[in-house]
Amino acid sequence: MTRAGLTIGVLGSYGGRNLGDEAILTGLLTDLRQQEPHARIIVFSRNPAHTAVAHPDVEAVPWEGVSRTDSALVLSQLDLLILGGGGILYDKEARRYLRVVRVAQERGLPLLTYAVGVGPLNEMVDTGMVRETLAGAVQVTVRDQESRMVLEEAGLLNPITVTGDPAFLLEPEDFPAQFLREEGVPAGKRLVGMSVREPGRAAERLDVDGYHRLLAQIGDFLVHRIDAHVLFVPMERDDIRHSHGVLSHMIAAERGRILHGTYSPQQILGLMRHFDLAVGMRLHFLIFAAMMGTPFLPLPYAGKVFDLAQRLGVPALRGVEREVEGPLLAEVDQLWDEREQRAEVTAQRVARVCDEARGTSQVTRAVLESLRNRSLVEVGA
Repeated sequence: MTRAGLTIGVLGSYGGRNLGDEAILTGLLTDLRQQEPHARIIVFSRNPAHTAVAHPDVEAVPWEGVSRTDSALVLSQLDLLILGGGGILYDKEARRYLRVVRVAQERGLPLLTYAVGVGPLNEMVDTGMVRETLAGAVQVTVRDQESRMVLEEAGLLNPITVTGDPAFLLEPEDFPAQFLREEGVPAGKRLVGMSVREPGRAAERLDVDGYHRLLAQIGDFLVHRIDAHVLFVPMERDDIRHSHGVLSHMIAAERGRILHGTYSPQQILGLMRHFDLAVGMRLHFLIFAAMMGTPFLPLPYAGKVFDLAQRLGVPALRGVEREVEGPLLAEVDQLWDEREQRAEVTAQRVARVCDEARGTSQVTRAVLESLRNRSLVEVGA
């Protein structure tokens, strides 16, 4: 091994399907480049072409539908495999990622989980694979307390370090006001950002028509309460359809727009500067709002969103699943009235979570240093 650097593999839900996942990858790669500038990085992607364009300084290879033999050929080139971050270890999905990890471990490749999200884990196959595979990891880091609890309940005995979502490592890019004009958003008006999502496996209990109507009531309330326009921000393609579903139930639908352009995670982070208020379901939409100091109200559909609200000291009602209109509208009203008083405390908590996200770097740094030292010994021998 020369100073050309280590070869590091990164496995996660990457490839352009979800802006939150792409934010995670961007934060993770930025961290790796700062620590190991000469590293050769291979990203296992669901869409290698997308990843190669978004990150031209890495190599992108497929992993879905790839045989064990072909996976082993790529994995044999690595010094380390990083799993995560993001919420990828849950029922039916965990087993897919861990098949690749098991091939790596059979070859003696060290595994590090990078601020990974875990749960729900109720199926025996996934629970067993998570427990057995992560037991062989050199370090296990998770992005929230809920993930640690799920791993402990699954029977993992390894030390588990709680850090923070890699998206907290991003820097915003400018989102010019002209982009908003091109999206049909008028100038000189208060603007509310809203994020909705499809039910999917991560939010199976959501009643589609029910939560569409509930979010429409929130949108109408804000239109009349603060004379605002509402901009729906899709974090993945299916969100566009559900944004239309919410908009179709709004009485003041003429005050709503859906963001249709293609933007990077850093640009969406910059977009948050234009919002007077943000109300949303998607985790990374809320993370972006928090990072930019935009007053926001989470609408939890899963524990990871509720965990973020708790860490940031922001009220969050589980009314999306239960269709509780009154308490949600009251909370939105209170958020608007108290936005300035809450701002400083929220900013302090966001700063702490950003520090926690940088904590993953400390764990990764120790692993990389150990690998470099081992390589030098092998070369010297």
